[in-house]
Amino acid sequence: MPGTLNLFELLGGLALSLSIGALGHRRGALSGSGFWGALITGTLIFGFGGWEWGVLLIAFFLSSSALSFYRSPDKQGLAEKFAKGHRRDLGQALANGGLAALLAVLSWWRPHPLWFFGCAGAMAAVNADTWATELGVLSPSPPRLVTTGRRVEVGASGGVTRLGTGASLAGALLIGLLAGAGALVLRQGWTVAVGALLAAAVGGLTGSLIDSLLGATVQAIYWCDMCGKETERRVHRCGTETRLLRGWRWLGNDWVNVIASAVGALVAAGIGLIVL
Repeated sequence: MPGTLNLFELLGGLALSLSIGALGHRRGALSGSGFWGALITGTLIFGFGGWEWGVLLIAFFLSSSALSFYRSPDKQGLAEKFAKGHRRDLGQALANGGLAALLAVLSWWRPHPLWFFGCAGAMAAVNADTWATELGVLSPSPPRLVTTGRRVEVGASGGVTRLGTGASLAGALLIGLLAGAGALVLRQGWTVAVGALLAAAVGGLTGSLIDSLLGATVQAIYWCDMCGKETERRVHRCGTETRLLRGWRWLGNDWVNVIASAVGALVAAGIGLIVL
């Protein structure tokens, strides 16, 4: 049977998501459609999951937005490679927070603590991937393809560095620490708290690795004949329509993020099965 819907948390989630979304839009972290995506996901996560769920989303949004602006002049030359810039649109908002929102609704429909483990894993995965991307491109050592170890250009899909891997783990641990703290505040015990931390860390790191594997193998990568450069964009920054170079045309960056977050959720839920 569905659980009790806390109207206060639902309205509070709406108000908080509205405030954060407006701030993100004003600061350039969200596009117009991204604002609505943040409002929808934030309201659902807070309203149906509760504050301990919402804190994970806030941590992801604030930390990833801050890192996207960190040393932004050094990243300007890489913007042409990525499908989208630092301003998140509706697709990115749903790709990053949509699964957590769905799990929050399911947790209300069929209450079980395992849903929270899944949410922690999903948010840890997207946070780990974002931290790896934003900091990994600043690595002094060249990235290597995760599948073969071959050196690739900075910003190339599937390229990894030690700095990026370390940042990925740190991003997953942040979500894990908050998930564990939430369990302690709710008096669920140290076993659940440590389990939530471990589940988020392992799930997040695994999801980030899957993101890199997909980027190196089947993610759609295009070629701009005008500029002679690879990109994730169907229309390059120069305005030229690109042609598919490799990968599956339908598997863009947003879908890669969805798959990575799903893997993170499944891994974390699996650990939750052992802990709970």
